[in-house]
Amino acid sequence: MESSKHAGDVAVAVAKAYGAETMFTLSGGHVFPLYDGAVHEGMRIVDVRHEQSAVFAAEATARLTRKPGLAVLTAGPGITNGVSGIATAHFNGSPVVVLGGRAPRSRWGSGALQELDHPPLVEPVSKLAFTGSGADSIGQDVERAFRTALEPHRGPVFLDFYMDDLFAPAQEFTPRPEVPKGLDPDPDALAGIARLLAEAERPVLVLGSDVWLNAAEQAAREFAEEWRIPVVLNGQGRGILPSGHELLVTRARGTAFGKADLVLVAGTPLDFRLNYGWFGGKDGAPLARVVHIVDAPSQIATHVGLSGSAAGDLTAVFRGLATACGTAGVNPGKYDPWLTTLRDTAAAAIAKDAELLNSDADPIHPMRIYGELNKVLDDDAVIIGDGGDFVSYAGKYLEPRRPGNWLDPGPFGCLGTGLGYAIAARLVRPSSQIVLLLGDGAAGFSLMDVDTLVRHRLPVVMICGNNGIWGLEKHPMRLLYGYDVAADLQPACRYDQVVAALGGAGELVTSPDEIGPALRRAFEADVPYLVNIATDPEVAYPRNTTGV
Repeated sequence: MESSKHAGDVAVAVAKAYGAETMFTLSGGHVFPLYDGAVHEGMRIVDVRHEQSAVFAAEATARLTRKPGLAVLTAGPGITNGVSGIATAHFNGSPVVVLGGRAPRSRWGSGALQELDHPPLVEPVSKLAFTGSGADSIGQDVERAFRTALEPHRGPVFLDFYMDDLFAPAQEFTPRPEVPKGLDPDPDALAGIARLLAEAERPVLVLGSDVWLNAAEQAAREFAEEWRIPVVLNGQGRGILPSGHELLVTRARGTAFGKADLVLVAGTPLDFRLNYGWFGGKDGAPLARVVHIVDAPSQIATHVGLSGSAAGDLTAVFRGLATACGTAGVNPGKYDPWLTTLRDTAAAAIAKDAELLNSDADPIHPMRIYGELNKVLDDDAVIIGDGGDFVSYAGKYLEPRRPGNWLDPGPFGCLGTGLGYAIAARLVRPSSQIVLLLGDGAAGFSLMDVDTLVRHRLPVVMICGNNGIWGLEKHPMRLLYGYDVAADLQPACRYDQVVAALGGAGELVTSPDEIGPALRRAFEADVPYLVNIATDPEVAYPRNTTGV
């Protein structure tokens, strides 16, 4: 008997079985059957104003829920517009499935509308990119996409379908939604790391995003607390130890990385954010030994010499390493002088911050914004960063109080993620404060998607640090050449009025004493609200060239 279901129904049913609850999209005729399937399956559809926001929203969903995110993009420019989102998910190891439309099989090669072979474009920034083989196999193809996205190391998968295949009848398919389990770590590798800890006097443990994505945050915290190892948090690892925890020494990062004799980096690449894996050497200290702990062997760094590594399910890694430390005779008391040094350094840095966090400087110093914001943030607030200098300050002066509550573009550094991330965050954390921190440069990439927030009734607080320049470029260019070009924006541009025109609300803040009241009004509003704060363009975030 002929099936009453079409291929779009089957595709969405499989996606739903794997935990996808929302379809992020921008309307396109090539993918109508997927929308019809979402209606039949009771899946929420959130339509955006630019395809990049659909993929960014799917990625944020994956990062916040640890379930796969789903984006649906129409053929041709719909998919090319989403490539930056797919690349961002690739660099962040986010389990995202992007389903795409494709010109009809029956017209392929004859110049149909938006005819383009998408997988070769997407393949370099995805775990897998392929075209569905037909309506009869659509269930298997979609299941393959979701399973691949979820397998460690996680990442985005792209699957497109010929338009006529999607519209065709299809047989029901029963998925087997098993979450792929990570490898068991090598006991010998863990024993070797434990021996390094037994020999060390100044160890540091770095916890990155994959610790959260692997649901290993509790095991990581217990390991650090049992063996009293100083901790620096990175990416979505922020919040694994709450602000004020005695082992949290992120504010002493320069000293920790510069004088450590052993650095254990877990759940994040040894990239530019961690000086490419080179630690030690500060004030005559020798170079540190480095251990890389990852969720899959493919993620172990190969560009720097390692003293040890471990790959596998990160909860199993931390628990196994704790046991191995006991066998190796690790003495956590030996680290106390080092921990005291780092805590004193961090306390001094925090005390030094107080002046600028409470600054009455006019024009406004960006740090004053974070001084005021810290006063009104709830423990479960989700903080989203989308910008250059302005968000760099956030990374330093805002410390999430719970894990999984921080989102930034990650190592790919793609601006424009913010509105998509905010859309997803409000959906999956309906009772939490959602705070989007925007540089005025980043605002230009995606502010039109405030319309999406308004249409779908998703109130979000947006704070724009508006210095009227591309700060991350203007100041370095001046330093290099003595002048700058292509680095100016409109001073005090009324981004708040853009938000109001789209159905939200906002205000312009030009003096420091207005910041706190404006933030309170924003959090009390029931619409998307932009606090547009004019900051001093002469203030540049202090950076060094070592990454530490």
